[in-house]
Amino acid sequence: MDLRMMAFDSPLFSVLQHLHDAGDDSDKSVSCPSRTYARDAKAMAATAADVKESPNTYAFIVDMPGVKSGDIKVQVEDDNVVVISGERKREEEKEGAKYVRMERRVGKFMRKFALPENANTDKISAVCQDGVLTVTVEKLPLLEPKKPKTIEVKIA
Repeated sequence: MDLRMMAFDSPLFSVLQHLHDAGDDSDKSVSCPSRTYARDAKAMAATAADVKESPNTYAFIVDMPGVKSGDIKVQVEDDNVVVISGERKREEEKEGAKYVRMERRVGKFMRKFALPENANTDKISAVCQDGVLTVTVEKLPLLEPKKPKTIEVKIA
């Protein structure tokens, strides 16, 4: 059963699909995903993002309330994948105070975005303002398609 066919196309469902497929194989040489892989997939699934395209740029917008800019990392892998990662840390408890309820998520987060061919990886900027991270990737200028070259045929 392919979960992607049912419109479930998130990293978490990809991991579940992999585990499901691995269970169907009679060849047991396929190893289960490592703890790191499962942790990264969980971090990716829990980090919501918006992607906007304008005529000159791509923008990746991620809510990051309470995350310090020093705890956010933006990298480019393999010349075409933008990786946004970091960690939201738990506040240190003050003496005499304790949590009655904790609903805010703490821990590591990560998202990976494959860039299209016309993305200029040399022109990437990242700004975190009011708890919202915006990573902007400029587009390469459009190249005009080459016109066919006409060669004169001479009569011999």
